[in-house]
Amino acid sequence: MTSRLKSAHIFFTQPSLTRRGVASVLLAFLVVWAVLSLYVFYNVKQTIANDSGLQKFGNALTLSLADVKERELASAMIASTAIWTNIRRRETGILPGSLQFELLTLDGQRIFASAQLNNLTVLGTSGRLVEQELLAKTHRVYQGDTPYWRLRIAEPVRSDAEILRYNSRALVPYLLLALPIVLLAVWFSVRHGLRPLKQLADHLAARQAHALNPVDFEARHQELKPLVNSLDSMLMQLRQKVERERAFVQDAAHEIRTPMAVITAQAHVLAHTANAQERLVAQQHLEQAIARASHLAQQLLELAALDDAKRPPPSTIDVAQWLRQLLAQAAPDAMARHIELSLEAPDRVIHTVEVPALESIVQNLLYNALRYVPQDGMVVVTLHCAAQGLSLSVQDDGPGIAHGERARVFERFYRGTGHEVSGSGLGLAIVQQAAFRLGGSVHIGPGLAGRGVGFTVQIY
Repeated sequence: MTSRLKSAHIFFTQPSLTRRGVASVLLAFLVVWAVLSLYVFYNVKQTIANDSGLQKFGNALTLSLADVKERELASAMIASTAIWTNIRRRETGILPGSLQFELLTLDGQRIFASAQLNNLTVLGTSGRLVEQELLAKTHRVYQGDTPYWRLRIAEPVRSDAEILRYNSRALVPYLLLALPIVLLAVWFSVRHGLRPLKQLADHLAARQAHALNPVDFEARHQELKPLVNSLDSMLMQLRQKVERERAFVQDAAHEIRTPMAVITAQAHVLAHTANAQERLVAQQHLEQAIARASHLAQQLLELAALDDAKRPPPSTIDVAQWLRQLLAQAAPDAMARHIELSLEAPDRVIHTVEVPALESIVQNLLYNALRYVPQDGMVVVTLHCAAQGLSLSVQDDGPGIAHGERARVFERFYRGTGHEVSGSGLGLAIVQQAAFRLGGSVHIGPGLAGRGVGFTVQIY
């Protein structure tokens, strides 16, 4: 019993396209009902204004009295007509209230009046309908004259609310009759229309959990093709991401293996040798390996942070002043190697940017430049406002990068050839990833004085 209640609760509380379609049909029926009620109301008002049934009925009854001369016969005709007419009105329920009849001689003597009128006087005008307050309600009064008699008929005027109420009730049976047929057709259409989607869901459920190959589902229906194409595109992106992550892990493990091996070997030397010189050399090598492993771990963490989809909020800063502070921190390293480090930038550059990503760009470009540029070299950082953002470049007069290797310098763990400087091969990959994160790009270009290399980052 509990499981049935739970299933029923899930059925009625969870969103369903079938129930949504049925609800839409019910809402459409309510709208149709309202529109039809207003349409009929408008037509009734137009009919009352332009083609009164009271006028036609009164004219016909007046014509039937035209040749009647006997007082009793005329009174009997109107009395029987009043009884029959009001019975029909009550049976049909179309028109509210009763008609009030009054028959007079031409000199104004009353020979018949409906019982409800009592001593009330009905006022009328021959040739047109007039309104009069009778029996606490507005009536339209018809008057017709014959050679012998004057006939007056008073009909209750229906208010707009009464007309709308009657029309709305009159339409309900027809809508209730059509509703099950339409609902059945909609239910069948929705169920039948969703069957290909159910087949796609079953096909996806039958796949292995780790499968990233294309969906391989023949979408014959036009509406399903964008969904299948989107799934294939998403799976392809996931497949490429997994392949990149797998290659990254393999390369990272390979790169970190070298300093770990050096640390192990030098720790063994320190533990077993008694020679002071050997211990000093081993300690230096151990410190270098630890520094390299620490730098590699830091860059791996930095790259992982840039790959993360979660982003810190951007900040509005003075980029020029921020750059001056960052270069001041790098100045001691530059001075230790007799490298001239300079900044060319406006006094103030206010820009909204993701600061951690920009910091990764500047620090890695400076780190590479200061390590590869020989002593007495130059490193110039340039900042200026571009058309839609910022342009930041770092140029040096070092050994540069061969043109054949420039296409690969942004690959992870690629260190190039022709130099003796060790590194992780992640610095420029971090720069490129950070530039992409900022919605910009990075390009390699010429260095200083015809030598070296330059990197320009466009930030939008």
